[in-house]
Amino acid sequence: PQKESYWGNVNPIGIRSCYDEGKRAAETLCFDYKRQHDLDTRVIRIFNTYGPNMRLQDGRVVSNFILQSLKNEPLILHDGGQQTRRFCFVSDLVEGLIGLMNSPKTRNGVFNLGNPKEFTIETLAKTICEIAKQDLNLQSVPSPRQDDPQKRCPDISKIKSAIGWSPKV
Repeated sequence: PQKESYWGNVNPIGIRSCYDEGKRAAETLCFDYKRQHDLDTRVIRIFNTYGPNMRLQDGRVVSNFILQSLKNEPLILHDGGQQTRRFCFVSDLVEGLIGLMNSPKTRNGVFNLGNPKEFTIETLAKTICEIAKQDLNLQSVPSPRQDDPQKRCPDISKIKSAIGWSPKV
């Protein structure tokens, strides 16, 4: 599990570098602005949110699998789908955000916000087929995503301690 103290490990010339470095740069700018203007800030690191009203073409795995399932297409697994992710339902995310914003104990802190329960991408695909009552039709292809992490897991002990938050869904 990644603690908030983890600074990251980014390939600065990799295909994901703009995304990864962009998040780190945003945190840096937030804290520089906070220091210059003595503002009350919080940095919240969000891990894989899903829920109602997701755009079907947003490119994330949950919406991709739902769309493929609804179209009776094979669900595409990159490299067999053994990568793991944690999925946080949007209502849990919103509850965590509001709790962090309203608590003076979280002022000027960095917090992970996500679900620590781990799923393989293959398990997600099978679950979506089951819910959609679709035949299981999985197709493994080589991953086009260089530097895509194999595991992502938030350590949520800091947010639990600060505001008592943990995901319910």
